Amino acid sequence: MSEPTGVIHDIGYRHYEGARLGRGHATAALTVHTLRGVFGLGRTARSKIIPFLLVGVMFLPAVVSIAIMALIKQEGMRYTEYAVVMQAVLAIFLASQSPYAVAPDLRFRVLPLYLSRPVTLWNYVGAKLAAMTAAMFLLLALPLTLLFVGEVIIDLPGDTHTVEYLTSMAGAVVYAVLLACLGVAIASFTPRRGLGVASIIAFYLLASAVSTVLYATLESMGDDATAAWAWLINPFFLVDAAVHVGIFDATPASSVIYPSGAGTLAAGALVLVLIALSVTALIARYRKAAAR
Repeated sequence: MSEPTGVIHDIGYRHYEGARLGRGHATAALTVHTLRGVFGLGRTARSKIIPFLLVGVMFLPAVVSIAIMALIKQEGMRYTEYAVVMQAVLAIFLASQSPYAVAPDLRFRVLPLYLSRPVTLWNYVGAKLAAMTAAMFLLLALPLTLLFVGEVIIDLPGDTHTVEYLTSMAGAVVYAVLLACLGVAIASFTPRRGLGVASIIAFYLLASAVSTVLYATLESMGDDATAAWAWLINPFFLVDAAVHVGIFDATPASSVIYPSGAGTLAAGALVLVLIALSVTALIARYRKAAAR
């Protein structure tokens, strides 16, 4: 008997004869795809409700401040305190949208398909972080820019707060990077979006509560110097202390008192450490996921 031979059937697949755009284009396409998905673009109408509702809420203080400047000719909200005042909205957006960036790929185990192409593990993680960073930056930078444009158009007496606006934009960049790294790292440890949302919200509430309670406790004991360090537990006050106050010598948000001297340097170092730890955790998590 003759041995069976293999047969190749043509089932109609079309051959690709276009240009090979390479790893950079694939990474950029993944970044844009993730960024669109974070805002619900290209998804169902229900997926657009939460992100655009939160975007609208983020614009409210800017609109109210512009109305105050136009009606009674007084300054509204300071630029550098915008993120701290709206930290709950930023945290909710981060918690609701970060799991989308990572959970579906983990749940359906499609990561090996990405890595079978020129995209490397670092490219994949970098694309997810870049998309979430861009989303958080837009969420904070657009209201700040609207507020600045409103101030310029109304032309209040005195100098325009251009330096404060640019300071707040620098802070927005650091806020976006730190929050995106923390949010995506936390969300990556579960393939279920609901658990990812709950984990990020729990992290924010725990950090905020511990910071407030610890500060109040130490202040009641008369240890104001140590109490000032408690604010750095909250990521929003941490960036305010490291960037706005530490680098640009701006007024602290919400009239809080940060540790003086080496405290601002410590705040900056802590921001870098948190970003590095988040990226390291992401790489370790995806190496494990890709090996399955």
